[in-house]
Amino acid sequence: MPPIPPDSSSAPHPSLGWVFRSPSRAVAFGLGSGLLRPAPGTWGTALGWLLWVAVVSRLPDAGIATVLLFSFAYGCWACQRVGRELGRADDSAMVWDEIVAFWLVLWLMPEEPAVQALAFVVFRFFDIVKPPPIRYFDTKLKNGLGVMWDDILAAAYSLLVMAILVRLEIL
Repeated sequence: MPPIPPDSSSAPHPSLGWVFRSPSRAVAFGLGSGLLRPAPGTWGTALGWLLWVAVVSRLPDAGIATVLLFSFAYGCWACQRVGRELGRADDSAMVWDEIVAFWLVLWLMPEEPAVQALAFVVFRFFDIVKPPPIRYFDTKLKNGLGVMWDDILAAAYSLLVMAILVRLEIL
């Protein structure tokens, strides 16, 4: 695939009607949750949590693994395609990356709402702050994989922090 053009801040903000004209847009924009302001990534993560509770968590582990792998792969393709349509490699309204990455975190967390809420805050922190190497990949990979990968790294950081909290018996 040819590279996505450099980010263009003059491009119009997508509408809900535009988002739902194609499955790749609906997925990339988290079923429209990425259009919510402020903090579209937080809204997308919240939708991910809701979808986790309502659907994904009810699957057996093999099913969850399959959903995660398929969702990551489709997300790479969809975000690449939608980024090209928008002329912005990683539009802030594309939140599928937050959804899939947070599913990974939730899969490895206890089902207790308080623990999941803490995991939500920790994940959002790492997704926003982007400590190394997250920021490196966020700035260097300007394609669908780049959109998805930095959030997987934020999920890894989140899982590490949550594991430390469990090990220290804070959770």
